Amino acid sequence: MGQRSGAKFESRVWGLAGMALACGLCLACAPARAQISLSTVVDLAQRNSSSVKLAQADVKKARAVLIEMNDVYIPNLDVGSSIGPPTVGFPAGQPSIANATMSSLVFSFSQSFYAKAAEAAYRAADLALKDAAEQTALDASSAYLELDAVSREMDAAVTQQQDADRLEAMEEQRVAAGVDTHSDLLESRLTLAQLRLKQIQLGNRAAILRAQLASMTGLPTASIQTLHETIPLIPAVNTPAQPTAGMAAAQESARSHLLQARGDALVNHRPLITFGAQYNRDSNSLNNYSTYYQHFKADNFSIGVTIQIPIFDLVHRDKARESAADALRSRVEAEQVSRQNDVQVATLNAQLSELSALEEIAGLKQEIAQDDLQQVQNEMEYGNGSGAGADATPQVTPKALQLARIDEESKRIDAEESALNLSKARLSLLRALGHMQDWLSTLGTKSGGAATDIAAPGRAGSGRPR
Repeated sequence: MGQRSGAKFESRVWGLAGMALACGLCLACAPARAQISLSTVVDLAQRNSSSVKLAQADVKKARAVLIEMNDVYIPNLDVGSSIGPPTVGFPAGQPSIANATMSSLVFSFSQSFYAKAAEAAYRAADLALKDAAEQTALDASSAYLELDAVSREMDAAVTQQQDADRLEAMEEQRVAAGVDTHSDLLESRLTLAQLRLKQIQLGNRAAILRAQLASMTGLPTASIQTLHETIPLIPAVNTPAQPTAGMAAAQESARSHLLQARGDALVNHRPLITFGAQYNRDSNSLNNYSTYYQHFKADNFSIGVTIQIPIFDLVHRDKARESAADALRSRVEAEQVSRQNDVQVATLNAQLSELSALEEIAGLKQEIAQDDLQQVQNEMEYGNGSGAGADATPQVTPKALQLARIDEESKRIDAEESALNLSKARLSLLRALGHMQDWLSTLGTKSGGAATDIAAPGRAGSGRPR
């Protein structure tokens, strides 16, 4: 039986070696994937974001409204003609061959408030665009950080499975030799099945993240591969809070509605002065105009100003009430945005304290697992120094070495996950405190070379973004 199990073990080892050689040949023959830097991903995401494009359209509209509010003082020019068939009886209008009219606003108590409201609305739209760009950058960066961490976790999971395969082969040999029980073999198979499930989960998670980044950037899903060196440090946030772009946009929007309401309230009982000029080129050939008007002239010109004072205008009064209600709503919405941001900052600060402790614990567990693995490797090579007597401590076995390796890789994955959660929380807090742009400005300094550097497939470095 021992000879058969030994042959089976040798066959399994040679099978694993053949699989490894085949995988190596495939990787060598396959073209290397292009690794995309974080700055490139953020830039493409902002260019392709629907929310950013909508915000850009709002900025263009607000700018057009602002120009319109100032252009009302510039006289417009219209040209036309009133040529028609000869009239029957008394002429109903001027026999104008050609005419030109000019008109503009001269003075209005409301117009200055309308112009200031348009200017505030333009600033609000510009801040909303900045806020949309920052949110897109946060979403893209978080997905990129997670994909980078999951890629390293997948490398560790592959190593774990290889160790679990060797452990199962050892257990089969030990059970065949009567050293271990069948339950020990089932335990090793359960460990292998759990690690395979972990690999499936990590693979699905990576596929979803690549699909998200592909949707954000417009790049093919298969081409998205992270470049760890391009991720800048995410520092612990100790800077004071400042208004975010979203908060500032809400405040400017509230100010715009308030100015609009003041302008609408000043329409009634206040004069409105407009300028007008008109030129007509008239002709008597199409009607009997000269029969009724003795002093007929071909060229006629008039110019002057018009003063209007609305005394009783229910429509404008109702419009003023409507604008006042809109201004109140915008002010409440701005206060709501500020309060929600305060709650978010408090929540993230509380989460950060826990995540920092969890990251420290995971790092210490990984170091302990590394030390345990090193100790097992040393004992495998040199023995434990307890001798071979009846009371001596049993020497470690290859099974213990494989278990130590599996445990060390498991702790490595846990440490990567803890560091990822801490980094994402710090990034969210940077945005909530209004310092997202400060971190985004560092992306250019961590380009890691070209945005599409070609790197041979292999295990990523063990450094983690803090």
